[in-house]
Amino acid sequence: MGDNKSAQQPDVNEQIKVRMEKLKNLQDAGKDPFQITKYDVTHHTDEIRAIYEAHEKELLGDRPAVNTEGLDEQQAREAVTADYNERRAIMDASPINVSFAGRMMFKRVMGKASFCNIADLKGRMQAYISRDAIGEEAYADFKKSDIGDIFGIKGFIFRTKTGEISVHAEEITLLSKSLQVLPEKFHGITDTDMRYRQRYVDLIMNPEVKETFVKRSKIIKEIRKFLDGRDFMEVETPTLVSNAGGAAARPFETHYNALDEDVKLRISLELYLKRLIVGGLERVYEIGRVYRNEGVDTRHNPEFTLMELYQAYTDYEGMMELTESMFRHLAETVCGTTKITYNGTEIDLGKPFRRLTMNDAIKEYAGVDFDTIKTDEEAKALAKEREIEFEERHTKGDIINLFFEEYCEENLIQPTFIMDHPLAISPLTKKKPSDPEKVERFELFINTWEMCNAYSELNDPIDQRERFAQQDKNAENGDEEAQHTDEDFLNALAVGMPPTGGIGYGIDRLVMLLTDSPAIRDVLLFPTMKSIGGVKAENGVSSKTSEEVKVEPEKIDFSNVKIEPLFEEEVDFDTFSKSDFRAVKVKECVAVPKSKKLLQFTLDDGTGTDRTILSGIHSFYEPEELVGKTLIAITNLPPRKMMGIDSCGMLLSAIHEEEGEEKLHLLMVDDHIPAGAKLY
Repeated sequence: MGDNKSAQQPDVNEQIKVRMEKLKNLQDAGKDPFQITKYDVTHHTDEIRAIYEAHEKELLGDRPAVNTEGLDEQQAREAVTADYNERRAIMDASPINVSFAGRMMFKRVMGKASFCNIADLKGRMQAYISRDAIGEEAYADFKKSDIGDIFGIKGFIFRTKTGEISVHAEEITLLSKSLQVLPEKFHGITDTDMRYRQRYVDLIMNPEVKETFVKRSKIIKEIRKFLDGRDFMEVETPTLVSNAGGAAARPFETHYNALDEDVKLRISLELYLKRLIVGGLERVYEIGRVYRNEGVDTRHNPEFTLMELYQAYTDYEGMMELTESMFRHLAETVCGTTKITYNGTEIDLGKPFRRLTMNDAIKEYAGVDFDTIKTDEEAKALAKEREIEFEERHTKGDIINLFFEEYCEENLIQPTFIMDHPLAISPLTKKKPSDPEKVERFELFINTWEMCNAYSELNDPIDQRERFAQQDKNAENGDEEAQHTDEDFLNALAVGMPPTGGIGYGIDRLVMLLTDSPAIRDVLLFPTMKSIGGVKAENGVSSKTSEEVKVEPEKIDFSNVKIEPLFEEEVDFDTFSKSDFRAVKVKECVAVPKSKKLLQFTLDDGTGTDRTILSGIHSFYEPEELVGKTLIAITNLPPRKMMGIDSCGMLLSAIHEEEGEEKLHLLMVDDHIPAGAKLY
């Protein structure tokens, strides 16, 4: 495979060289396409089809299709041709002239006439290019054009004998010369890494990708339309903040040179929007980027789009009504139906959404009633019994949340409001008057995903100060996602905030659901990618050629490495020989939701059935850098449940201590070793 790839590379380079020569010839002839500054486009491709079909209906009316019954093959052909010529004569007598532009995706040259396929924002349109119509010189230039060139075409619409609506070119203008070679496969590119890094190529080659992002834009437009209809006001709040609050997440940090201050990128929109509620703006929302210093997986990207809204004089019940109505509106306007399909599963957004308290959900799916458990110690004992990992600082409220994640989330396919969360995990939420251990909060789950998070907002400045103090203690005890006291926000609450309902929606996850997209990167135009080739460049594209990029091997000092004593624990040969060591190839790798350590691997182990193994190595690797690697695993271990997922085997790593810190490296082997190869 590697030799074939190397053999093809010079061909691509040669094609690029030929294209450069063609450009120079055009420039020498005074036909430089890059000097053209504009082109008059009158129609897009979808409009061309629509107006011609309407024109046909008007001129041809109910003209019946040609009847070839009883005719032999030759007679039938002649009858069809005669009917076509009559139809063309009628239509061509009242021509519709159009001017459109786009990228040439296909070309077929046939002597004095050619066909090409032009793609624009709305679709693709065939153009008929005739030497007699556009002139000998222009036709000669067209014949030398390349796939990827951008053309403007003026002419009249017609329907070919095969029934395809096309444009008969009367003038053709090269608007931009493509100097790179598009992927060979006409149907698109399938290398996901290339698709994400070079989204512009992905959009050109895969029409369904373009449609996803057109639909994303429509979703955001419809959200604005829906909220405008409810008298919400769109606002903008700071991106750079001194105290990144409003969510449980690690922020990115940067430095503000002019003020000589360290600042953070916001992780939420909440605290500034609530300040506006204090200021009397009773209904506000913002759609904006937020930044969380976390890993990358199918549902998470470090920068993503969040929409938060706040409404005075309502509570979380009001937010449930708004959420249900908005999701239904989006499904109807964007998808055309309230019954959508995600990965083959039908999800009904038309029915009333189910409502379930968090404790009732745990009771239903785990058989545990936390309303009967009174102390932190009882909760921790129960977690140990169920083999649920927790930290010593965790309280009963934290344990409840861990149980919910372990047993409940995977069952929440149809829209379900999970309500009344523990106080311990909700530092900005009002307590329930009927049960001060719980708060008036809900999360909407669809397709096992958390789609939004909403509260009856805490407006008691004294209670809020106490909650912040507990968050500060959590941070001191090692919680990197804890919030910190925000004095200005507390001052705003002291001025007085009315009873308020608030909610946050992850726009990217919502777009994934409504476009049936498998990963968050499929709905982000430019997702976060690890730089390639050791070169820090936008989207990983180096300014140097691959031959110029030389990465020096990392120099490692092993002088302080502590070597584990061999044979400290003796293993008999019979036991060792039963371990089945295999080469496995990583098909997919994602971070396990709610876990800081675990990565979930989908592996090809040579059996034809995907193998899932979880490994606690997220501190050492990001998921994206492991996809495609060949690793070593023990494949005959009994399944072990971790975070509710069966882990079927163990990936082998080398562990050592260096300068007081544990280092870990996965055992990676030559990719030529096939999946399933046994190690002896």
